[in-house]
Amino acid sequence: MHSSPLFAVTLFPLLALAAPQVGGVFPDPSAVTSSAPAPASATTATTTATGAAASSSSVAANPTSSNTSGSATVPSSAASPADTSLANDPNIIGQLILAAKAPDRINLIPQDASFKFDFNNPPDKSSTTGRGGHTVRADRQSFPPLIGTGVSMTVGFLGPCGFNTPHTHPRSTEINIVVQGTLQTQFTLENGARTVHNELGTHQMTIFPQGALHTEFNPNCDNAVFVAGFASEDPGVQQAAQTFFGFDEETVKAAVGNDFTFEGKDVQQFRSLIPANVALGVETCLKKCGIN
Repeated sequence: MHSSPLFAVTLFPLLALAAPQVGGVFPDPSAVTSSAPAPASATTATTTATGAAASSSSVAANPTSSNTSGSATVPSSAASPADTSLANDPNIIGQLILAAKAPDRINLIPQDASFKFDFNNPPDKSSTTGRGGHTVRADRQSFPPLIGTGVSMTVGFLGPCGFNTPHTHPRSTEINIVVQGTLQTQFTLENGARTVHNELGTHQMTIFPQGALHTEFNPNCDNAVFVAGFASEDPGVQQAAQTFFGFDEETVKAAVGNDFTFEGKDVQQFRSLIPANVALGVETCLKKCGIN
């Protein structure tokens, strides 16, 4: 995220990183299959009750609203779309960075909808997707109105067994709250610091200090969603396994003891096995949830 503290990279955590995992976005149903049965009757009952309550609430709030047949008309609750035309635009980003004063930045953005970011329909280049889910990033590139505010945000959508693989943010501490489901988290600040483990339920929060190697994992067969806030418009991200095995082969071999093979694969072959974030794992969770 920012000037990142150095952290130790050891062989076994890196090998674990390369195992199938699940990360930032809900998985594509065509890519992941699960044999875990869905509680259809409970879902149907809940949906029916929720729909009835919503309809009743709308009628009560709008007692005079009706159509020609006499039945209540429920007004649309759909919000207006966000304006994504400024995302990834180097010209407006440059102007906002160089603006002399905060009012100048506001006046450079004439459309109110440009100050809105939609994590359900994000602009190009703001999502990271793997088999286990996806993350959506609102930073100074994807959401230029953030420039000058000193903050940014990521929302992670993790499918069953989704694994946001170990990574760091070199330019910011992260504050992370679970808004749906459960997450297991780990972080190690640097050499000499112990690893901190936590399990977070809905509306529970943890921190990942700036530069700390950390990860989030959904241990259940239901979806999980987290919201991560950063004290930087450009916190940055660096995936640990992909970075380490991106070094030249001789360097990797020297770091892990020279004769490196994993499941019969040498360094060059092994690089191709590292999954894209967000990944699927851990093995026990995949078996529990019937994910192939």
